[in-house]
Amino acid sequence: MDEKKKKRGNSWTHRIIVGVLVIIIIISCVGMLKEYLDGKKTEDKYESLASMVQTTEETTTQPETKETEPETEETTAYVSPIDFEALKEINPDTVGWIKIPDTNVDYPIVWKEGDNDTYLHTDFEGNSSQAGAIYLDMDSTPDFSGRNNILYGHHMKNGTMFKDVVKYKDKEYFEAHPYFEIYTPERTIHLKAVSAYYDKAQPIVRKTRFKTRESYNAFVQEMLAPCSYAQIPDVDIDSLFILVTCSYEVDDARTFLFAVEVDEDGNVIASEDPQGGFLESPSTESTSAETAAESTAN
Repeated sequence: MDEKKKKRGNSWTHRIIVGVLVIIIIISCVGMLKEYLDGKKTEDKYESLASMVQTTEETTTQPETKETEPETEETTAYVSPIDFEALKEINPDTVGWIKIPDTNVDYPIVWKEGDNDTYLHTDFEGNSSQAGAIYLDMDSTPDFSGRNNILYGHHMKNGTMFKDVVKYKDKEYFEAHPYFEIYTPERTIHLKAVSAYYDKAQPIVRKTRFKTRESYNAFVQEMLAPCSYAQIPDVDIDSLFILVTCSYEVDDARTFLFAVEVDEDGNVIASEDPQGGFLESPSTESTSAETAAESTAN
């Protein structure tokens, strides 16, 4: 009798364990399915947005002149290949569009003054979303004219947002895909990747104001140097661009992709005024960087 009770007890224990495992599997599957569907929805939404607002290749138009007017140097008006009027109707926080060839990175860029949190989990259309949006750091200049332009995007498992940025940690990929663009209503910013690596989230990455040309050059050197195949510019530059996304090599890791502005032939654009535009007093150096680790997009 005791043996039968023991077997019956073992049977119930076995059933309970199996039942718990089945429940865990079901919950996991439901979670994975939800993640997939959310990711697919985000992917479809941004693809639809891209097809709607990308018009033509960038062009310039020459203003009409009268024959009686004296000859002067002709000026041209920039026409963006992105319909920014349509984008701003959807989201007034729109400041640009980033496109990296041969990747899924083809998204609008938003910027919100004094706020690095909203677009972590809010998409371009203002809906709650784990994928969030691609956004420019609140301390960066919204027209991308600042010394340091920091862009954040999530590392999504379905390959969207900034996941493809991590590919630049591979030297061969880095060298084969050096160029990409940021479009604004006023101009096209041609960029060249010059460094990529992973590291822990670090406040200094968010520094946007500098006392002197020397301090800025030292910052650029410090940012680019950890990459063994970095292509550090041999001229003074005016702006650095940093793409940031989560990485998983160590706790709180980030992948950083650094780029500088180039001309249409791929030559690094040297500063026309190397000593201009810097702070005169060290007391006005940027002090908001201490929150960088918390603000960096996952």
